[in-house]
Amino acid sequence: MKYKKNWEETKSKFEGYWKQKNTGRPLMHVIARKPELEPLVKVPHPEGTYRDQMCQGLNYDLPSQYLWTDMEDKYQNAEKLVGRYRHFCETHEFLGESFPNLNVDFGPGSLAAYLGADIGFSEDTVWFKPCFNDEDMYWEDDIPELVFKEDSPWFEKHIKVVRECRKLAGDDFYVAIPDLMENIDVLASLRDTSLLLMDLAGEPEEIEKRVNEVTEAWYKAMGAMYDACRDSNGASAYTVFQVWGPGKCIKLQCDTGAMISPQMFRQFVLPSLKEQAKWGDQVLYHLDGPDNIRHLDAVLECEGISALQWTSGDSGPDGTFEEWDQIYDKAVAKGLSLWVKVYSGDNVEDWIKNTERVVKKYGSDRTFFFYPEMSLKEAERLLSYAEENWRDIKGSYTMSLA
Repeated sequence: MKYKKNWEETKSKFEGYWKQKNTGRPLMHVIARKPELEPLVKVPHPEGTYRDQMCQGLNYDLPSQYLWTDMEDKYQNAEKLVGRYRHFCETHEFLGESFPNLNVDFGPGSLAAYLGADIGFSEDTVWFKPCFNDEDMYWEDDIPELVFKEDSPWFEKHIKVVRECRKLAGDDFYVAIPDLMENIDVLASLRDTSLLLMDLAGEPEEIEKRVNEVTEAWYKAMGAMYDACRDSNGASAYTVFQVWGPGKCIKLQCDTGAMISPQMFRQFVLPSLKEQAKWGDQVLYHLDGPDNIRHLDAVLECEGISALQWTSGDSGPDGTFEEWDQIYDKAVAKGLSLWVKVYSGDNVEDWIKNTERVVKKYGSDRTFFFYPEMSLKEAERLLSYAEENWRDIKGSYTMSLA
């Protein structure tokens, strides 16, 4: 891999992480700006330059040939996507277990677009326009079977860009599997969330049927994306969460779970999650927001999920806060690894302090920490401290379970 110095070591640590057997310090996603970028950090970024690396960091001083002219150019021009990402790679260092991988996402939930929704693109977000949102429309009588077709206009556009980027990237960096989403989250994009919530009560048998249709579509679309993104050994990377693994490396979630009861979650969501978890080889579950905590026990029944990622919600505190231990305790007791985002605090010393609490409690063999982009000096301080103080930590909570 062109832009990653310790790639073989990184792969080994990821393999250990998925099995809760990582050795040495915990996995740490650390991307650092090269020193020549520091004068540009506080300079305002003009439109068309910086919002193209949402998963990994910001672009600085982007050459004019890589600026986008409109939203189609931003999301669907493979040459510019790869060109912008090469510029990012050349101006940053991938340290710890961070590694170069290009996000070619059409927004979280593009499976809905393959099944009939339209996509709206803007500078910093993507949304899906419902196609079955007439209040007088019923799933049983008015909405056709949800079937994935390879000639779906949005799928054809998306897979084309992914394949072109993969060809242009070569072996220099990964193209990550996009975030297609799953289960009733896809139905919410197709139908409209408020209408879907009424459907759950009024047409429960139809919703169960439609979740099954979405799941079948997901297998086919994800299989195609995996084939387009995989390396020569079958390994893959997953976007947003910046993880790598042998075989199919995927994420599962249900954001709509925040609006339904535990009973509904078990009825409409859990059966598909259990099957999808078996399909993936390395599976991360994304638990999003306080109202989804009530579904954690159900999620932990899914054999095949290897790691849990918790997000506290918009503008909430990061994953190191002690109040989230109620989540981590259950996940670790079930044998899962933890994916923890670190950003609360004012500087790298705060990040060290907050990380250390989690490492000391849960150990270094099953923890992954995702940090904000930082200077090279800050990165050296963070990794040096980790090498000296966080190697082969058993963890007080892990020990109590032994």
